[in-house]
Amino acid sequence: MKILFFLFFLSISAFEISFSQKQSEDTLSNTAYLKRLSLEELMNIDITIVSKRPQQLFNAPASVHVVSGEDIKRSGATRIPEALRLAPIMEVAQIDPVQWAISTRGFNSGLANKLLVLIDGRSIYSPLFAGVFWDMQNVFMNDIDRIEIIGGPGATVWGANAVNGVINIVSKNAGDTKGLFVEGIGGTELRGLGGIRYGGSINSEIDYRVYGKYVLRDGAVNTTGGDIESEWTLGQGGFRLDWKPAEINKFTLQGDLYKSKLSLKNQDDPFVSGGNIIGLWTNYISETSDFTLQLYYDYVHRNVIGAYNDILNTFDVDFKHHFLLGTINNITWGGGYRLHEDNFMPGTIIFDPQKISLQNFNAFIQDEIQLLKDRLYLTIGSKFEHNDYTGFEFQPGVRFLWNINDLQTFWAAVSRAVRTPSRIDRNWVIPNVSSGSPDYKSEELLAYELGYRIHPSSSISVSLAAYYNMYDNIRSVETIITPPPARLVFGNGFEATTFGGDIKIDSKIFNWWLIRVGYSHIQIDFDKKPGSTDNSNGTTEAADSRHNFLLNSSMDLPANFKLDIIFRYVSDIENPVSHVPEYSELDLRVAYQLTPSIEVSVTGQNLLHDHHPEFGVETEWQRIERSIYGKVTFSLGEND
Repeated sequence: MKILFFLFFLSISAFEISFSQKQSEDTLSNTAYLKRLSLEELMNIDITIVSKRPQQLFNAPASVHVVSGEDIKRSGATRIPEALRLAPIMEVAQIDPVQWAISTRGFNSGLANKLLVLIDGRSIYSPLFAGVFWDMQNVFMNDIDRIEIIGGPGATVWGANAVNGVINIVSKNAGDTKGLFVEGIGGTELRGLGGIRYGGSINSEIDYRVYGKYVLRDGAVNTTGGDIESEWTLGQGGFRLDWKPAEINKFTLQGDLYKSKLSLKNQDDPFVSGGNIIGLWTNYISETSDFTLQLYYDYVHRNVIGAYNDILNTFDVDFKHHFLLGTINNITWGGGYRLHEDNFMPGTIIFDPQKISLQNFNAFIQDEIQLLKDRLYLTIGSKFEHNDYTGFEFQPGVRFLWNINDLQTFWAAVSRAVRTPSRIDRNWVIPNVSSGSPDYKSEELLAYELGYRIHPSSSISVSLAAYYNMYDNIRSVETIITPPPARLVFGNGFEATTFGGDIKIDSKIFNWWLIRVGYSHIQIDFDKKPGSTDNSNGTTEAADSRHNFLLNSSMDLPANFKLDIIFRYVSDIENPVSHVPEYSELDLRVAYQLTPSIEVSVTGQNLLHDHHPEFGVETEWQRIERSIYGKVTFSLGEND
């Protein structure tokens, strides 16, 4: 009964998700520059995701992977989940044409809730289920500078829900996208995609860009191979403005508007619309001190006819200050406030109360202490938060870095992170049948990590990481008998442990041929806590493949041709409820630079099978089809 109940809940939720719906800018922003770098130089690129300040990738005391804008272009990815497949630490499974199950280090599902995702510092976390509506994260792909990914907790600086990983999608500066860029795509599953962007300068201090895009995607096939008559459309536009009135100040203002809908045969069309705006002020106080102040507003309206009609407003302010104290202390601290105002008008899905305001107050401090000059570093810090569900939460972390020599780095970390309750955990209800719990606690993680990096030459680099994670208060479905009637209620009845690791090897065999190989492994074990009545062994919380393998080959061929091949292997999901057999797939892209301004390409995705399932319950599988599309791009400007 519990499993049937939860499957019903997941199917409704899946329907809503799918069908509702001075930082190192000079180093990273120029794609042409990136293509000239050796692997050793790429390892020394600055990232900000670990400590909210620039630091070299090679010296980051965490499992960090960077997907560059050039990587995304060469892969043929047309949306963020496809780009995330390029990081071997990521679990990326496509559920249907627009819905994804995405996680890292376990606990994957269509409602994955232990991964924090940001776009230019704007959190795209949903308080409804503590996860991401991936169908609505439709950035203009050519404007992505890089995607920074942490495998493992990042809660010490990023806070709640940065449990198993953090993703930060960073856009190019407006000054790096001057001129005109136009793209057109047509194919079998991606029926049409058109995009246009124009960038320029108002004066020597102000750069800008504006863009618009339209997308049309076909439906998938059902579990027996029959066509599902549906199509998904999206229209989106936006802008970015970068103003640098003086060397010590920089201001950024950017925003987006969008609307999408799913057209279903003989049904009303669900739709989602919204917009966001971000303002960022960066001040370089001195060579050893700087601060940022960011404010953003986000609006989302999801209307699934008959199921629910939800309007969510999010207001957020975040402050961060970085400075050197003496010769050995590198300190970053800050704080912020976030307000979610949610109005969930019920249909078949009910939240009680219907309207709610959720506040989060937070502060953090982190100190990188240089124990031995350029060799040994100890980083300590903690995030302190207060939310309306569980009150005060603290998330400390300790990280150690040893630069063995100029070619090798070893790091280790111990940290605590929490996944705070969502509205589903607390407020969801089917009267007299099932509900969330007003006593639902935060899920807790204590994580132990080790890592090692080596680049013995400019043509090869290797990164390894291993972890052991201990979880408490994982979600369960409890049977409540008294007072009658008997009903099902969410609880915190599970503990869990995970252990695993990953390896990534980059090899530049020749100047014209780059090969990347990645592998990740995970083992998850659940234990029922005393007093729990849930006998599902965590099958509703985690549906993960133990083994994931990735091979990526990029070749610059004679006569202006480029060839990119991506092979991936995913082992079976050993889950009795959401079992999916193992599969291998191949993506291939061939591009030809017709003129300096025009490139034509053909991309094939999932070429090894007509269709295959990647996630979900077998009786409800939507099989992912082979896809082939052609693309033409025209760029006329300084940077594309």
